[in-house]
Amino acid sequence: MNLSIKIGKMKLKNPVMAASGTWGAESGELFNIDSFGAIVLKTITLEERSGNPPPRVCETASGMLNAIGLENKGVEDFISNRLPKLRSVKTHIIASVAGAGKNEFKEIARRLSACGRLSALELNLSCPNIKYGVSEGLIAHNEKAVYETVSAVRRATKLTIITKLSPNVTDIGVFAKAAEAGGSDAIALTNTFIGIAVDVDTRKPMLGNVTGGLSGPAIKPLSLRAVWEAGKAVDIPIIGIGGIMDYKDAVEFMLCGAIAIQVGTANFVNPGAPAEIIRGIEEYLKKHRISGVNKLAGALKLG
Repeated sequence: MNLSIKIGKMKLKNPVMAASGTWGAESGELFNIDSFGAIVLKTITLEERSGNPPPRVCETASGMLNAIGLENKGVEDFISNRLPKLRSVKTHIIASVAGAGKNEFKEIARRLSACGRLSALELNLSCPNIKYGVSEGLIAHNEKAVYETVSAVRRATKLTIITKLSPNVTDIGVFAKAAEAGGSDAIALTNTFIGIAVDVDTRKPMLGNVTGGLSGPAIKPLSLRAVWEAGKAVDIPIIGIGGIMDYKDAVEFMLCGAIAIQVGTANFVNPGAPAEIIRGIEEYLKKHRISGVNKLAGALKLG
């Protein structure tokens, strides 16, 4: 069975990626990182960010809320200290980046492009826990801002560009088209949904930021719908994200139009989930006599 896929300039040995912020270099002690098709690093910004006040994470029914706030030490620390620790990693490494507007995204892309170790940039236009300097909200909530940001990054790098969009919009197809027009090589859907959890005894929010991003099985049907709608709007590949806990979830995303998937929240529950999903997809293809994983993308039967 052929599990390989192509996204931009990247040829992945399989369609399973580790999602941003859900694993670290130390994860290599728990599972073989090189077995992944790619790994997406924790989001970095141009300058250091301290993140949101605690508590930053809480469990919810069939999922979790987080409001980390993109805490990181900035792009120069990443280049000098974090990236060298990944020299031994043999699979594709994707840097997730965020910024307060197109100029910051462009500058980060310029600096990272000179590193020579990265295969792609994932533009995090849609983290619900930070302010981006766009009057309407997130960059991913503004069609023009999506286009201009992706265009700016495209001019600054030859690396593969993946644009991670927000599900918290009325028509995801509009924003997917804007990213495609700007020069993105792929779309990643979805980022977390904005939610809130309350402690009824204290009558206070359970997160220090009040709201946070909801992930896990609770959002899977909503994320599937976003992938399905975006797939009808654009011609570039789609990477499915949102509540993928096993191979069946992954196959659902592929049938709805995704060519690859990212495993996120499942990593906290079962660090071996990605490897199990890879094996499960291969067994599914054999069972249904499908020669390659590419044939699954958008193969949902209607009627």
